[in-house]
Amino acid sequence: MISLFPPAIIEDLQLHRHGLQILPRNPSSFTPHEQGRGLLMGPEPSATAEEISAYSARDAAAYPRYNTLLEDVAQVLEPLLERPAPNPFPIGTLGRRLGWRDRIRNAGALWRLRSSLAELTDRLPEAIELLSGAARPLLERWFESEPLRATLATDAIIGAFAPPSELGTAYVLLHHVMGECGGARGVWGYVRGGMGGLADALELACKAAGVVIHRSTPVSRICVSSSGSLTVVCNDGRTYQARSVLSSVDAHTTLLRLLEHSESHLTAEQRERLTAIDYRSASLKINLALSEPPRFTCRPSNSLAPWHRGTMHIAPDMDYIERAYDDAKYGIPSREPVLEMTLPSAVDDSLAPEGKHVMNVFVQYAPYTLRGTDWDNERNRFAERCIATAARYAPNLPGAIEHMQVLTPRDLEARFGLRGGNIFQGSMIPSQLFWARPLPGWSDYRTPVPELWLCGAAAHPGGGVTGIPGRNAAIAVLKG
Repeated sequence: MISLFPPAIIEDLQLHRHGLQILPRNPSSFTPHEQGRGLLMGPEPSATAEEISAYSARDAAAYPRYNTLLEDVAQVLEPLLERPAPNPFPIGTLGRRLGWRDRIRNAGALWRLRSSLAELTDRLPEAIELLSGAARPLLERWFESEPLRATLATDAIIGAFAPPSELGTAYVLLHHVMGECGGARGVWGYVRGGMGGLADALELACKAAGVVIHRSTPVSRICVSSSGSLTVVCNDGRTYQARSVLSSVDAHTTLLRLLEHSESHLTAEQRERLTAIDYRSASLKINLALSEPPRFTCRPSNSLAPWHRGTMHIAPDMDYIERAYDDAKYGIPSREPVLEMTLPSAVDDSLAPEGKHVMNVFVQYAPYTLRGTDWDNERNRFAERCIATAARYAPNLPGAIEHMQVLTPRDLEARFGLRGGNIFQGSMIPSQLFWARPLPGWSDYRTPVPELWLCGAAAHPGGGVTGIPGRNAAIAVLKG
């Protein structure tokens, strides 16, 4: 799914001309319940208000005001994310005191930050809570119905090794409602053909600009010559020399695994700080091929229905989410996992044969390291638990499965290079955001090695398929 990718980048690269199609979802989310009809929400205010009213008239009245708060803060924050974060520290990534150009840039960035916060004078306490607080107390103040609280809380924990009661989860919630899809803020859509459709459009845009792309070419190391020039060495022996190298993998992998003789280029303190970056993850992915869509007991349907278009949440209340985390923090896969299920073929008919469907299940919490066992032993057992959990709400699901792929946190690391299985290339916690991403003073996309840059989710402003770290890094390289 996609929402956080800025329209400006799509326009600059003419991605629609290169085949990118984003299919908005309406409704956007459905939380089934074992009692009642569940909660169906979308971009149409009146329909959503009617759904929420079935649980609480008070919450239906509060929900538009809550959305306005998030939109107000997001509108102020988004321009700050689309620039390098200011560095309030006297030392930069190259290990020396900041030069006059950096000081001027930082002064301008800090002034923009101050000016932006001034726009939120009346809502500053709420904005600060969103940027640094916990999602649970915030949601519990705004709303009284558990179905609504839990539905909104899932945005605060996805990809995070944290419960909604932990500090920092309010920002994760805010991060997921930024961006626009089809001109509507906070609305997520499907990329036609799957998320690979975005990569295909980017590839075509790059080739149109004269970029040469080599696929399936693993990099073994990055070498720095005595003169400071950089050479990228691939597994097949091919080498590429460049004035600048931009790495879209995480900081630890770039500087401690790929950088040859890293001890010659990094101080002991820098190496220690890189090792200390938090990559904890508790996410697992299940991909399913289905003979029919899930049929929910709370809203009977024999075919595709509106609720199949959005994210289907299995998380009936806040305590359910907290208990799921309680297991994981002790190294146990959640006995009652939190599930976010999507059926993109309900919107995009190119993904499956007629009458068939593909379902993606994003699971919380599946810790990277298990107590007393490993994922080779637990993979199938936990996947069956997830399916059984969903079957409490959609009993036909187990019998509809024609094929299943399970990707544990270890698989996400081995297959996609996501250290710790963390989809954000580093936890999105306050100590690893803005001027502290990936480390304090390293927010300008530089690394301690001159002309070796970070351009992926490990850099400011973080993950979520935004394209912003790459755009910001490219601008920084061009400016020198």
